[in-house]
Amino acid sequence: MSVEKLKDQIGNGLAKLRNRPTVSFEFFPPKDEAMEQTLWESVERLAPLQPRFVSVTYGADGSTRTRTHNIVTKVQKNTGLTAAPHLTCVGAPREEILDIARDYWANGIRHIVALRGDPPQGTTKYVPHPAGFAYAVDLVKGLRSVADFDISVATYPEPHPESPSPDFELTNLKAKIDAGADRAITQFFFDTSLFLKFRDRCAAAGIKASIVPGILPITRFPQMLRMAQRCGASVPDWLEHRFDGLDDDADTRRLIAAAVAIEQVQELQKHGVEEFHFYTLNRAELSYAICHALGVRPVLAQAAAAG
Repeated sequence: MSVEKLKDQIGNGLAKLRNRPTVSFEFFPPKDEAMEQTLWESVERLAPLQPRFVSVTYGADGSTRTRTHNIVTKVQKNTGLTAAPHLTCVGAPREEILDIARDYWANGIRHIVALRGDPPQGTTKYVPHPAGFAYAVDLVKGLRSVADFDISVATYPEPHPESPSPDFELTNLKAKIDAGADRAITQFFFDTSLFLKFRDRCAAAGIKASIVPGILPITRFPQMLRMAQRCGASVPDWLEHRFDGLDDDADTRRLIAAAVAIEQVQELQKHGVEEFHFYTLNRAELSYAICHALGVRPVLAQAAAAG
């Protein structure tokens, strides 16, 4: 087959893939060399799925800022992926945060996940920096003053633990969208009906931006429970029952975890959801398997098959 014919075949195949679901992946900065190797192996494994972007978190209190910057710029320059650093309001004045954003723009980074951020370790109450951005809506406005970033923000189908009411969650999200955010990524959840009801309430509130479900493949159930407790996500009894007795059976846990997440994304697809954000915890296996079930597969190979 000639090169030109192969290009035409791939191009035709890609055209047929335009309706496939859109995915993105979240990673976190590794703490040591072994974890860094796992991170890059995971990035390499997931890259052929052509995600919309891959995001890299801050530490809860912004403590991993340098490592986040290093990973994001390396992803952007060396992989061909769209890298999206998390940027928070915690622990820095406004101009310092905007300087970070300017540096990202200078390094070719066009997508930022703008967050309020969690209280510093050892504290339980969030207190804005006296010279900083108070909340994510203020950060979004600041980023818009720097450059035309593609901005994602966070939202909670089950209200944020600090939200006084579900209505406040909606009001806060609408303010962030109105300030210039392009989409909202949800905290993870396991009850699909909670997301669908939240999406309906967003639409009724006049929020037109995409509400992207955050999907957490369960690698370790006790770890997930701790995360859920911190962020206010409920864990259904049926889910606990599925993982009961598997503490020492990693192989079965992985099979159950994949089945649970595949059921979740396929149910969401039935209700018109076509974009998903995966909290990978720096592991590729489960996210890759779930994407495969969604029909999100290595683009060149799938395009050739479709041609």
